[in-house]
Amino acid sequence: MTAELLVYALVAAGLIFWLRSILGTRSEDEANRPAPRLEIADNGKVINLDQPEGDDRERGIALIEELAVTPKGNMAIAAQSAKNGLIDITKVDRNFNVYTFLQAAQDAFVFVVESYAEGDRETLRDLLSPEVYNAFDGAIAQREKRGESVSAEIHAIQRSEVAEARTEGKMAYVTVRFWADETTVTRDENGEIVSGHPDKTTQMRDLWTFSRDLKSRDPRWLVVETREDGAEDNDFIPDTH
Repeated sequence: MTAELLVYALVAAGLIFWLRSILGTRSEDEANRPAPRLEIADNGKVINLDQPEGDDRERGIALIEELAVTPKGNMAIAAQSAKNGLIDITKVDRNFNVYTFLQAAQDAFVFVVESYAEGDRETLRDLLSPEVYNAFDGAIAQREKRGESVSAEIHAIQRSEVAEARTEGKMAYVTVRFWADETTVTRDENGEIVSGHPDKTTQMRDLWTFSRDLKSRDPRWLVVETREDGAEDNDFIPDTH
């Protein structure tokens, strides 16, 4: 392995570890460790606070109420029904924080899109539900059979907003609408471009649904559905709706 490949591998491993920590993956020994308290500072940043007084659930609901009225950065809540659904989730999971969730969702979006382009099944398996993973795996297999290769880069996520949120029994579902600037290129077995352009940025608008068992010790949210959001959207990511 060359020095360049070794550096790349170390950086990639560090990014995966960081994303998993944001999503909340914990070992059995860490399952009872309380989540850090978070709040939004005047400059819009999420900061950790050491405040033993007060209720985490009340605080989480207050953050949802705030975001529903005033978007923060590229994060927002789209509708009253979505706000109510998030509050229902917080009533069950006192550690739920809408800002932390949306940041993790944005990170997951980038990892999934770029890992799908690279054919990185291991990363996809960690972030997708089995059903969605099977759809992505099948699309990758078809691409490989045709001898095609894909490159994809998410330049920026312009906006992420909670479009829907609900609980069904012990399960929670949150649907996030993403607007992202991306560049994708598909090449055939000879390296000739068959779609996309390496110097052209297009807007990708998708709806992804994340789900979690609120009664489980596993705090991860997995992608359980991906679908296009409008006729003008591209069809790069498999539609699992």
